[in-house]
Amino acid sequence: MSGLGMYGSAFPSPVPILAMAGGDGVSVAHYLVVGAILFTAGIVCMAVKRNALGVLMGIELVLNGANVNFVAFASPYLRGQGAVALGIDGQVIALFVILLAAAEAAVALAITLNFYNNHATVDVDRADNLKG
Repeated sequence: MSGLGMYGSAFPSPVPILAMAGGDGVSVAHYLVVGAILFTAGIVCMAVKRNALGVLMGIELVLNGANVNFVAFASPYLRGQGAVALGIDGQVIALFVILLAAAEAAVALAITLNFYNNHATVDVDRADNLKG
C-alpha cells in the first residue's frame, strides 16, 4: 500500500494539503462564498434560459445558495461569548426552504407538463396566451 493515500486511494489526504496551504480549514467565509456563487449561478440561469425546466433549475440553485448561507449563519463561530442557544436556527430555516422547494418543484412541473400538453413546447416566450 505504499504510495496510496489515507483512504486507500492514489490521491493524497486533504488534511496535509490544507496544512501546506497555511489554512486553518474551512471557515464560515468559505461557506458564504459557495452560497453566493450558487445564488448568482441561479440568477444567471433564470435570466438566460428560455426553457421552463432551465428556469426551474435556476430557482433551485437560488434556494440552495440561500440554504448554504442560512446554515453558515447558524455557525457557532458567529455567536457571541457566553451566548446560550441551540444553534439549529439556520438548519431549521433551511429545512423549511427545502420543503418549500419540493412543493414549488411539484407545482411548477405540473404547470410545465400541462403547458407542454397544450402547446407542444416548454419555451417560456410562448406563454403569452394563458387563459383562466
